Amino acid sequence: MRVSSRRVRAIVRKELREYRHNGFIIWTMAILPLIFLIQPLVVVFVLPPSASVRLSHGHPLLYMLGIPALVPAAVAAYAVVGERQQGTLEPVLTTPIRRQEFLLGKALAALAPSVTIAYAVYALFLACVGLFAQPAVASALLRAPDVLAQLLFTPLLAGWSIWVGIAISARAGDFRVAQQLGILAGLPTAVVAALIAFDVIHATLGLAIVLAAALLLGNRLGWRIMSATFDRERLISGTR
Repeated sequence: MRVSSRRVRAIVRKELREYRHNGFIIWTMAILPLIFLIQPLVVVFVLPPSASVRLSHGHPLLYMLGIPALVPAAVAAYAVVGERQQGTLEPVLTTPIRRQEFLLGKALAALAPSVTIAYAVYALFLACVGLFAQPAVASALLRAPDVLAQLLFTPLLAGWSIWVGIAISARAGDFRVAQQLGILAGLPTAVVAALIAFDVIHATLGLAIVLAAALLLGNRLGWRIMSATFDRERLISGTR
């Protein structure tokens, strides 16, 4: 199967233009990350230096992996049902574009802003901790393995959430319902990240490798399964 990068790029550009003009998606991209940013910062700023000992036994910054677990699914929920409600889906599906190219373009368009936002919020969090938290607290939080885990797992989690969101979007009849279901579907991965962050699940190199391999496989299978089950005739005809 040969995928045309030109057609994929065309879908990506079209999606990004749609995102810029869709206020609901923009607000979703803004509000969810702020929820993950403001409350932890307030807590960190008031922590005394003695709290560094407790912080050093966990990985609290991995809590921020909830952003790529939830935001992309909410964005990807628009991918099919949103366009269908706007009346712009059918003209695209009647072109010679392959299902694989259509879905890959949709996924990449959701991935780019989601990962950018997740990295930007994380960088802002690190900067604020470094500047305003107690030095001992900042040293306990700003550890290289945690930063590396954030960098590596953000696109993996975002990709998985996007395929879940697109799968929901392809079957849903309303954009807001699809978005709510997408966020709910992303909660399990966000909960796992939180459990690891607060050392309920002990983080090890072996666990990180297993989770990374599972997410890589899930992303690959997500594209394959969606491409195999994507029914463009049903979407064009308007049947459920």
